[in-house]
Amino acid sequence: MSVKVIIFDFDGTIADTLDAIVRITNRLAVEFGYKPTTPEELEQVRKISSRQIIKLSGLSIFKIPFLLKRLKTDLRQEIEQLNTITGIKETLENLKNDGKIIGILTSNSEENVSIFLKKHDMQNLFDFIDSGTTLFGKHKILKKWIKKNKFKPENIIYVGDETRDIESAQKINIKIVAVTWGFNSSEALAECNPDFLIDHPRELIELMKHL
Repeated sequence: MSVKVIIFDFDGTIADTLDAIVRITNRLAVEFGYKPTTPEELEQVRKISSRQIIKLSGLSIFKIPFLLKRLKTDLRQEIEQLNTITGIKETLENLKNDGKIIGILTSNSEENVSIFLKKHDMQNLFDFIDSGTTLFGKHKILKKWIKKNKFKPENIIYVGDETRDIESAQKINIKIVAVTWGFNSSEALAECNPDFLIDHPRELIELMKHL
C-alpha cells in the first residue's frame, strides 16, 4: 500500500467546531423539533454512533437537510473565531512537504472551510475542498471524486472523527484513520473497526511513514 492522497473531514478533525455546533443546534432545537443537549448528555451522546444520535433525537429525517443548511449559515457568523485542533497545522505541513495530495471532504460549506483556512493561513496546504449536503452520503462523494481523478482506492486514506466517516470509507473500501480528538469518543470509534485509531495529529505523520 502506498498512500498518495489523504482526505480529511473538517469539523472536529481540522477545526475545533464542537462547542459552536452544539450551541447552534441547541438554539435551533425548538424550531426543528428535537431536544437540546445538556453538557452531561453530550458526553453520553459522544459514545454512540451518528445514526443512533439521529434516532434518539427524534429529529425527522426530512428536516435534516434544512437543519444542516441553517447550521452552516449560523456557523458562518462564528467560523473566524474558531481555533484549529492543536497540532493539526504542523501535521498538515509535514504531510504536504512529504509530497502528499491533501484534501477536505465535509458536510460543512465550502465557504466556511475557505474562510477558516484563510484565517489560519492554511489555504495553501490543501489541493481540493469538496462539500456535501448530506450527513450519510460522504461515500458517494468520495467514490465520485476517486473516479473523476482516476486514483486507486488503495492509494487513498480518509481521516475523520465520527462513526459516519468510518462507515463511508468502509463502503467504498478505502482505509480510514479515526481520530479521538473530535466528536465521537474513542470507544464509539473503535466499535466501528477503523483501520487505524489515533489520539494526536502527530501520530498521523508516523503512520504515513509506514503506508
